[in-house]
Amino acid sequence: MPGTGPVVHALLAIGHEGAHLVRINAVTRVDILHDVGQSLNPAIDIGQIEGGFIQGMGWLTTEELVFNDEGRLLSNGPATYKIPAVSDTPPDFRVNLLAHSPNPEATVFRSKAVGEPPFMLAISVWSALRDAVASVADYQISPALDTPATPERVLAAVTETRRWVESQARAGAPDVREETVCAND
Repeated sequence: MPGTGPVVHALLAIGHEGAHLVRINAVTRVDILHDVGQSLNPAIDIGQIEGGFIQGMGWLTTEELVFNDEGRLLSNGPATYKIPAVSDTPPDFRVNLLAHSPNPEATVFRSKAVGEPPFMLAISVWSALRDAVASVADYQISPALDTPATPERVLAAVTETRRWVESQARAGAPDVREETVCAND
């Protein structure tokens, strides 16, 4: 449905502090408008949406499966497989239910499913991280960022994007934004 879905505000700050790389990766705000039809219990529906979104956020950013050369799973416990924690919840997390949208199908009280859709809305977190990486090149490229977008993968994407920017500068490539401004004059 147009107008529904998440809006994610993410912070990705990458810089150097002495010899140490400083990296902050946080979702600071999430806005979700979800169509549940005629809700049977709004509090439960909102909880399901919040939980599904956080679970999806973990799936796309931290839950990495690591295997050894023989194919044995190495990330098989809480010390090696990072699921989202309460501290990963955005400090500003807004969930609203779309009003006056009963299910046209003959369902219980005209309700709609609240299971997998919130889980999949978390793709917006991965997209926000990729956009933050693209900002390193002034959005001139769409950088590769595999999922889960772990800190190591985000750093690798930033490093590769910086290399691309440096190669463009060495090649004397014009700034795309400057060309666009000149073309419109």
